[in-house]
Amino acid sequence: MIQDIILYEDNHLIIVNKPSGEIVQGDKTGDVPLSDKIKEYIKVKYDKPGNVYLGLPHRLDRPTSGIVVFAKTSKALARVNKIFHDRKVNKTYWALVEKKPIPSLGRLENYLAKNEKRNKSFVVDPQQPGAQKAALSYQLLYSLKKYFLVEVALETGRHHQIRVQLSHRGWSIKGDVKYGAHRTNPDASICLHARYLEFDHPTSGEKLKITAPVPNDNLWKDAEKGVNSKKTH
Repeated sequence: MIQDIILYEDNHLIIVNKPSGEIVQGDKTGDVPLSDKIKEYIKVKYDKPGNVYLGLPHRLDRPTSGIVVFAKTSKALARVNKIFHDRKVNKTYWALVEKKPIPSLGRLENYLAKNEKRNKSFVVDPQQPGAQKAALSYQLLYSLKKYFLVEVALETGRHHQIRVQLSHRGWSIKGDVKYGAHRTNPDASICLHARYLEFDHPTSGEKLKITAPVPNDNLWKDAEKGVNSKKTH
């Protein structure tokens, strides 16, 4: 049910906690996208006749979970697009990786190129045609028995950026076999979660701070508990 994943809603925006496996927009699979489900929710809840407007200022990969922002009006979409374009947004991701990041805190900068046919990005030489600079900072938050919870803050928004940059350092995300993980997750998800988003509301200017609960999975829950217990000590 859409109402179960809504994190924030007003007349201008609807922000949800996307489950892994959901597509945000329609694609060649023909599966019903999250955008269509939200339009239907708005249509029914507000008894709207005709087509429902819903704009999408950013995307999230199908196997990834977490925060997705939708705009209910074209004015809100234009303003949020500008906020994202101007990087006036604080985005934080959580990832469960297979190897412990050393050092436990740092910044990664690479040049990436996308292979459209394979829907995959690669670290390339800066001089290669199509190469784009990608930068992120990371820190190790908690160590589980076999996996490690890493927090990532993006400086750029490249295709599969977190997945390829962490993998390039040998820190593949759990379940992400496309980028070097040892095995898939049973539900075909990858353990990458858009955890936190902070930006100014497009009409009121109020500071929005949105946190998405982690997926309902024992490993994620243990990692979250571990982080919370460190905070209280």
